[in-house]
Amino acid sequence: MNEIRPVEQGVGKLEALAQIERKLVWLASWMIHHANHIRPNPEGLKVGGHQASCASVATIMTALYFDALRPRDRVAVKPHAGPVLHAINYLFGRQSLEKLKALRQFGGAQAYPSRAKDGPEIDFSTGSVGLGVALTSFSALIQDYVQSHGLTAPDAPRARNIAIAGDAELDEGNIYEALLEGWKHDVRDVWWVVDYNRQSLDSVMPDRLFGRFEGLFRDMGWKVATLKYGRKLEAAFARPGGYSLRGWLDECPNSTYSALTFQGGVAWRDALLTDLRKSRGVRAIIDPLTDDELAALMTNLGGHDLEALTSAFATAAQSDQPTLFLAYTIKGKGLPFAGHKDNHAGMMTREQMDGFRAAHHVRSGHEWETFEGLENPRAVERFVQSVPYAVPLTPHGRRLPAEEVPVPQKLPQPRVTGRKMSTQAGFGEILSEIGRAQGESAALSRRIVTTSPDVAVSTNLGPWINRRGVFDRHTREDVFRNGKLVSAQRWGADPHGQHMELGIAEQNLFLLLAAAGLSHDFYGARLLPVGTVYDPFVNRGHDALFYACYQDARFLLVSTPSGITLAPEGGQHQATNTPLLAVVQDKLASFEPAYCDELAILLRHAFEYMQKPEGSAVWLRLSNLALPQPERVLNPEHVIAGGHWVVPPQPGATIAIAYQGAVAGEAEKAFAVLREDVPEAGLLAITSPDRLYAGWRAAQRSRRQGVKAGSHVEDLLKPLAADAALITVLDGHPAAHAWLGAVRGQRVMALGPDRFGQSGDVGSLYREYEIDSAAILDACAEALIPEND
Repeated sequence: MNEIRPVEQGVGKLEALAQIERKLVWLASWMIHHANHIRPNPEGLKVGGHQASCASVATIMTALYFDALRPRDRVAVKPHAGPVLHAINYLFGRQSLEKLKALRQFGGAQAYPSRAKDGPEIDFSTGSVGLGVALTSFSALIQDYVQSHGLTAPDAPRARNIAIAGDAELDEGNIYEALLEGWKHDVRDVWWVVDYNRQSLDSVMPDRLFGRFEGLFRDMGWKVATLKYGRKLEAAFARPGGYSLRGWLDECPNSTYSALTFQGGVAWRDALLTDLRKSRGVRAIIDPLTDDELAALMTNLGGHDLEALTSAFATAAQSDQPTLFLAYTIKGKGLPFAGHKDNHAGMMTREQMDGFRAAHHVRSGHEWETFEGLENPRAVERFVQSVPYAVPLTPHGRRLPAEEVPVPQKLPQPRVTGRKMSTQAGFGEILSEIGRAQGESAALSRRIVTTSPDVAVSTNLGPWINRRGVFDRHTREDVFRNGKLVSAQRWGADPHGQHMELGIAEQNLFLLLAAAGLSHDFYGARLLPVGTVYDPFVNRGHDALFYACYQDARFLLVSTPSGITLAPEGGQHQATNTPLLAVVQDKLASFEPAYCDELAILLRHAFEYMQKPEGSAVWLRLSNLALPQPERVLNPEHVIAGGHWVVPPQPGATIAIAYQGAVAGEAEKAFAVLREDVPEAGLLAITSPDRLYAGWRAAQRSRRQGVKAGSHVEDLLKPLAADAALITVLDGHPAAHAWLGAVRGQRVMALGPDRFGQSGDVGSLYREYEIDSAAILDACAEALIPEND
């Protein structure tokens, strides 16, 4: 288990790892120093970089990356350890010197590891504290899913999903939501390694937390490996008087321990003699030591002991049980400000760095050389090349290839023309038809996996679930069905089901969508994840949604029902800001169809667009308001581009009404009245202000670069007179449309609720919030009044 892998004559694995650890501490510290004190800084702003946080975790990362990890393992590194990860990839030859020199600079290595910006060697982006940790649990669950469905080779080795977390990250609530969900799904092959340096950004962690962490994780079925003391301290504890020394250290408050660490050997000796002067054994242990030796002994913690770490990781690797490693460390270990409560943002001065360089035997001018200053540089280099993680996962980095899932030219769907139906109901029926499809559509349905935070039935996923089943690693019977009790839903679960039901925690929804939306890169198996949630509760999970998009995860979000149209439910359930979120969120193409024919086009587009290299995740905002479904022929390209004329305006028309989503019926009623007085007016259906805006901005950028370009929204508005009025309306914040006036300088009167909603019926609320047909006509009348009147 702990065999020594020889490097060359007289140099063993642990010695090689110790030299690598020193190299990583040096490179990370120098990288940050260079960014702050050497590289030109025209603005004079602090660059930052967290030298202390890097130093505390360097031993852990050395033991993982250069001993424990296999090529298929996936790792989320704590945000403030980004420079250590960049240094590791530099030693592996997977990161360039130019990127290191440009840390936190445009085009350089990112401050926090980023899949999108740092390239294919980064598994999970981190930065939003705690989310990277939680995502590893959901990634492990997705591994179970793709293997249970035969989407990976039967002999494909399993990956461990590993998070290296700072102890302050354990303050984040999303970690415990994910922990509970992982317990419910019996998640396997997850390691969370906690850099337990007992310091947060501003202060020292409370002493009582440690016991709570250990008990909580054990209750959730995790193994807990506590690595508190290193070999030197354990040897001291075995001597006469060692029991008293251990007891003193165990009871030492975190704040006192941190302060003594910063003060050094003299302070340690004074504190020990004050409390343990009468213990001959303790005196025999500490008296022969110099102050520096005593300080080294008292800070000999398990998180800085390579033998303890490699042994613990090797033991955990023998089981697939999720494991928490509580590795006690010193924040800033080996740096001048080790242990100081204010060291989080601290950096070595130029003078301190000169001393640090000398201590690491690095010659001036050779700071960036990979193995400079090591005792056995050639042997260590060969060791680095020999470790399992050094083997490339693919020739192009750590992302596995996965073929696109073919999407039929037309999705199977029920007949809706002439029916009164909501887009929410239409979504459920279309997905149900996909679920029972044969032939080409069956290949599509096999790759769809749905999920919802306990609102699957109320968001119309029920028919799909009845056809495709609920996923669970273990077969669980449907008690109601077996007991012949009447229920419209079939909730038996087994490893072949295609719906993952979650508890009511929206952060978990978006983290699961992120994990499923990365399955093609992680496991070589492309999934088409579909997640449903009540539209107002997108806000509750927005941080995780943002994070999922930053990963460039591919999924379909369906938020429904939306807006004040959800009338009786009141303001708490009536989101109006979500159309604005959809416009501003990068890597998320959003749409809000009014009718099911538009929805069918957009649903097919979503399944295709999610898979394209230039694509992204997709968001459909739907409604529960049933509208009579029109019989018409649509141009799919226009629907996808963001808008289409229901009634095209005559050239030079002075007014048009533009609607989005559920208020289509009100807009149509108003338009019928308007045309009696202004027959040349037009009626525009906006299916996506997000796509219209994105296309317009792209055209502007192209034109600034001298390239002739146009956009769909410019084409749509071109028939209108230059001074025409555009009356826009949606069940959402009117600012989602207000920008349209900047496209061609036309006047925009944007209607939509901009206040909290309230309970009521649809008609009453539409009148109160001025989005009914009367309010639309009032806006038209105001717009048509000449300015001099």
